[in-house]
Amino acid sequence: MLEGLRTARGIARSLWIYYGARQRRRAMDRLYAGFVRPGDLVFDVGSHVGDRIASFRRLGCRVVAIEPQPALVRVLRLLYGSARRVTIEAAAVGAAPGTLDLRINIDNPTISTASSEFIEAASGKPGWADEAWTRTQRVDVTTLDALIARFGVPVFVKIDVEGFEAEVLAGLSQAVAALSFEFTTIQLPVALRCLERCATLGPYRFNAAFGESQQLVHGAWLTAAEMASWLKGVPYEANSGDIYVRLPLAGA
Repeated sequence: MLEGLRTARGIARSLWIYYGARQRRRAMDRLYAGFVRPGDLVFDVGSHVGDRIASFRRLGCRVVAIEPQPALVRVLRLLYGSARRVTIEAAAVGAAPGTLDLRINIDNPTISTASSEFIEAASGKPGWADEAWTRTQRVDVTTLDALIARFGVPVFVKIDVEGFEAEVLAGLSQAVAALSFEFTTIQLPVALRCLERCATLGPYRFNAAFGESQQLVHGAWLTAAEMASWLKGVPYEANSGDIYVRLPLAGA
C-alpha cells in the first residue's frame, strides 16, 4: 500500500511539472512545429505522462506512444486511450525484440530506466544522490524497425529513455526525417554513441536544447563531429537536454 501511495505521488508530481506551465506548452509546440505538420506520424519513445503526446496532438499529428512502466501506461490510457490518432504501446524499445528488466524509481518515475549503467553513473553524483531504483519489472521490448513495420515510417521520433537511447537507435536500420534523443551529463558517452549511430543512418545535422527549455541553442545546424565537440564541453551543471537530429532540408 505504501508503495502504491509513493507511485501515485510520483506520478502526480510529474503531471504537475509537465502539464502545469502554459508557457512551456507554447514553447514545445513552436519547437516541434519545426519538424512536423498536420497528419504526420510521430513515435514518442518513453512517453512518461504524455506531455509530448499532447503537443503532437495540438499540431495535428498521429502519435504512437511507447511506454513500458505499467503505472504510466494506465495514466496514458486514461488521458489518451480514447483519443483519435493516438496509439499506446505498453513496451520498452531496444536493439532487439524480447524482454528486459526495467528499474523503476517509484518516487521519480520520469527517471526509471532499462540501463544499469545509468544507475551506476548516477550513484553518488551531485543532484542524483537521493534517487533510488527500488523495484524491477520485467517488460516486453520492441524495436523502431518493428514499429515502422506495423505503423509506417514516422516523420519524427522522440526518444527519452534515461541512458538507453543508444540501444533504441540500434534497433533502427533506416533514416527517418528527424528525431531527438536525451543526453545527460552523467553519461555523455551514451550521447556520443547516439551521434555515431545517426551518422551511419544518414547525412544528418544536429542541434540541442538544455533541460526542458524547448529552445535550440545553435543558430546553425551542426555536423556530427561539431555536435560531439560541443557535447564534450557541456558543463556538468547543465544536467540534461535533448539532441535534435534532422536530414538536410531540400535546397539547403
